[in-house]
Amino acid sequence: MENINKIGICAPKGFYANGLHCGIRKNKSKKDLSLIYSDVMCTAASCYTQNKVKGAPIYVTKEHLEDHKAQAIIINSGNANTCNDNGIEIANQMCELSATALKLKPEDIIVASTGVIGEKLDITPIQNHIGELVQGLNDNNSLAACEGIMTTDTIAKQFDTAFEIDGHTCHIGAIAKGSGMIHPNMATMLAFVTSDVAISEDMLIEVLHEVCNDTFNMVTIDGDTSTNDMLSILCNGKAGNPEIREKNENYAIFKNALFKICKDLSKAIAKDGEGATKLLTCAVVHAKSDKDAKAIAKSVIASSLVKSAMFGCDANWGRILCAIGYSDAQYDETTIDVSFESNAGSIAVCKNSQGLQVDEEKALEILKADEIIIHVDMNNGEESAESWGCDLTYDYVKINGEYRT
Repeated sequence: MENINKIGICAPKGFYANGLHCGIRKNKSKKDLSLIYSDVMCTAASCYTQNKVKGAPIYVTKEHLEDHKAQAIIINSGNANTCNDNGIEIANQMCELSATALKLKPEDIIVASTGVIGEKLDITPIQNHIGELVQGLNDNNSLAACEGIMTTDTIAKQFDTAFEIDGHTCHIGAIAKGSGMIHPNMATMLAFVTSDVAISEDMLIEVLHEVCNDTFNMVTIDGDTSTNDMLSILCNGKAGNPEIREKNENYAIFKNALFKICKDLSKAIAKDGEGATKLLTCAVVHAKSDKDAKAIAKSVIASSLVKSAMFGCDANWGRILCAIGYSDAQYDETTIDVSFESNAGSIAVCKNSQGLQVDEEKALEILKADEIIIHVDMNNGEESAESWGCDLTYDYVKINGEYRT
């Protein structure tokens, strides 16, 4: 009987997952190897880091997805398999081991790694546990797979949603990891999405990039773009909907569902930033263009001074205007309004780029919350955008100062 309580990456029909500790990480209580598998071939697409230094799995996955087909994803944590002379060989071996155990072709496997850069990855632990990993595949194991890709994450990040296309119930599920070394143009993040929707490869590639630009590429934790970032999606068509082959109503339904999942993951990554105590959202409205709105939102969220002020519950709106001022955007610098909002209320602090009389006690109460929205009204157009990040705390330095130890 089909498990009707499936969640995360196992929510769509025909998907199975597992995660376990194989020995890459020293801590035996930490899972470090995960597998996602579809029982039929999938249409597949990926987005990758824009860092010029890339992990070996990126190159192997790009090669394997030249035909836009895949049936499984193998991921390890604890080692990024980056900047190693045998990195490509190890990434290929991970695919070969998975393919043999699953009775697939190596080129139908997506491979990803995350962890310390510049340390060689020993294939032995993976080789010794791949059979156990495959044997434990289950349609209720999304959490185990999610735990297997975590590094400095403090919470597992998994979501799913259901929606209708032409009378067919469809699903999207996803897991992600990401907590630090995160900046627009992906992050040190891995995200894996599954769906039972039937969609052509051209439409899948297009929708994935469109959604990625408005979600994962709008997250920043610390200004560092990583080497191994990857967002991959597998669609196996088992929902039975008519294949989406053009940008029609069904495309829009699928895109909206995918956007919801990716936005949820993006916000979860931002809130779980290394050492973070607060999720920050910068919501920009009335900008001249979409490009300008995004540039302004990202500039504010990326500002170390803004992030520090939010940690200290300081309604320092001048830092926000400063961050807008050095963004690569076109605007009228005399028409900017700024306000802060949380579950404790809202307060306007700037009107037409000039300071307002502020009730500091009320501002303090609003900024004590663990989720804060920085509203920026440019009063200069019709476009809007959101970016997500977190505050900058003492613990961020401690976590990253001791990362390898």
